[in-house]
Order: sequence, then structure tokens, then C-alpha cells
Amino acid sequence: MAARLVVCTTCRASEDAPLDAGGRAGGQALLDEVLAAASTEPGNVRVQGQACLWACSSFCTVYLSEPGKPAYLAARFSPTPEAGRDILAFARLYAASENGAVAYRDWPEGMKGHFIARLPPDR
Repeated sequence: MAARLVVCTTCRASEDAPLDAGGRAGGQALLDEVLAAASTEPGNVRVQGQACLWACSSFCTVYLSEPGKPAYLAARFSPTPEAGRDILAFARLYAASENGAVAYRDWPEGMKGHFIARLPPDR
């Protein structure tokens, strides 16, 4: 089974800016970066966009889940290629794990400090 990575497409681009330099919502720009990273090699993560994850006090929010594993909500990313690659790299580690736990030492640098919540698994 593949993990599901959902990127909020309506999030603002930063604390102060609703749009990125190209005029896209920050979340849409981040989704584009994650999809670009995913296109370079197939993997065990299904990436999708969704309007509003209700984490509006943050920006550029993502949700990661897989049945039987805890889910994660993370935010405050910049919509950059680096962020897209780091988010996808963490999602792939999560998907490859037996129980959804990824050792901190293995976290991509760009994921550190971005987690909002760890949610109980669906059973």
C-alpha cells in the first residue's frame, strides 16, 4: 500500500504573502514542487492536492497518512524545490517504515521544525 501525501493547494506562500513570485497560492506552488520531485523517480507515495486543510494559522501545509500508521501534519514550508524534495523524501521513509516511525537522524533537514501534529492511526 502507498502512503498518501496531501498538499494544501490554498495555503499562503509565507507568513506575509498569499502568493508566490509566480502568482500562485503558496500551497499550489509547493504541490508543484513535490510533484516535480516525484516525477524524477517512481516511489511508494501517492501525492495529491486538496483545497484547505484547515491549518490556516500556518502556511504551506502537508498531511501524510497510511492505514495502520500514525498520520502527520506539517507546515511552514517555503514553496521551493528543496522543500518539495525533503517533504517527499520524508514521505518515502515513512511509507517504507513498518510502523510510520522515522528515526530523527534520518529526517531530511528541511523537515525538522515543521511538524504540527502526530495523529493516531486509523484502525
